[in-house]
Amino acid sequence: MKIDEVRELLGDLPTEMPSFLSDGTIRRFLRAKNWSMEQATKALKEAVKWRRQYKPDKICWEDLASMENEVRRAYIPDYLDNNGRTVFAIMTSKKSLTSTKEHIKQLVYNLEILALSSKDAQEKNVVWICDFHGWTLSTTPLWETRESLHIIQNYYPGLIGAAILCNPPKIFESFWKIVKHFIEPMLYDKVKFVYSNNSDSQRILADIFDLDKLEFAFGGRNTASLDITKYSERMRRRDQIRGACKDASGTISPSGQRIQSTT
Repeated sequence: MKIDEVRELLGDLPTEMPSFLSDGTIRRFLRAKNWSMEQATKALKEAVKWRRQYKPDKICWEDLASMENEVRRAYIPDYLDNNGRTVFAIMTSKKSLTSTKEHIKQLVYNLEILALSSKDAQEKNVVWICDFHGWTLSTTPLWETRESLHIIQNYYPGLIGAAILCNPPKIFESFWKIVKHFIEPMLYDKVKFVYSNNSDSQRILADIFDLDKLEFAFGGRNTASLDITKYSERMRRRDQIRGACKDASGTISPSGQRIQSTT
């Protein structure tokens, strides 16, 4: 089995990072590298090197809780798509009020939560849906987009199962002509553009989402705003799970709470 063979090629690394180097992660990297054990192993080693330096598993909700504008700009809804996939919602029209460093930290935190939610998925990963209504170049600088794509494609490859870009304005076309050159073919093929005034787009959305749950900004019928209090509680629970997954021996989790072993 290729997963076991990659695990052998990784040497002692699975012992160092057992939660990250799970069967689900190795399978995802293999799929992203067209089932090449050599390429998947190389990519996993690079990801381990990055994780040692950046320590994404140490980022917790409390690091982001004060940035309400950023949370409303990019969050994980409490519903799944019609195929049971986790959804990641991004309001790109909202201008970020934090530094690039903090923006990247929030992205990585969300990627960690999304990877945890999808770790047992065979083919179904995450659906990204982005609202581009009112977008301008200053909203999403090119160099920040490149850095985000680098992290997503190199350290979380195969996590995105579909990327839905809603209502990009005419000005977005020139930006996209540049950005698409930084997107790997496997991810590029998963991108779909949808428009609120297009019947075909509405069918695409209805095929993927329950429109009663999908937010109005993305073409759905849900007009409720994000409840930050409930969202905070949900993210803290995810942090506890991340801690339990990382170390179930009773050590302190990334959320700062002690997780007792269940074994």
